[in-house]
Amino acid sequence: MEKDSSKLTAIFSSLGQQQRSTLLEFASFLMQKQQVAGDKPQVQKPENIDRPETETVVNAIKRLSKTYSMLNRKQLLDKTSVLMSAHMIEGRQSVEVIDDLEDVFSQQYEKYLQERQD
Repeated sequence: MEKDSSKLTAIFSSLGQQQRSTLLEFASFLMQKQQVAGDKPQVQKPENIDRPETETVVNAIKRLSKTYSMLNRKQLLDKTSVLMSAHMIEGRQSVEVIDDLEDVFSQQYEKYLQERQD
C-alpha cells in the first residue's frame, strides 16, 4: 500500500493544477461509489513473526515493520525515533525499548482497524 501511495504522490506532483483537480474529483468519485456499494476497505492482518530471544532494536523495528506492513511508516516514525534515541543516546535497555515498540505498533494497528470499521 505504501508503494501505491508513493507512486500516486509522485504522479500527483507531476501534474498541472487542472489535472490535479481532475484526479482528486475522480478519487472522490471512487470513494463515494465504494461507500454506496457498501464496500468496506479491506483489512489486512499482521504477519505472525515470532520475537527472537535476543534482538537488537533495529532488527525489532524491521520485524515489526514487516509484521505490520499495512501501517503507514510515516505515522510511526516519530515514536520509533524517540524510542531508538532513548536506547542509543540514553542507554535504555533494548528489551524495554522493544517492548515499547511492540506497544506502539500494536496501538497503531488498533487505529488502523478503527478507521476501517467506521
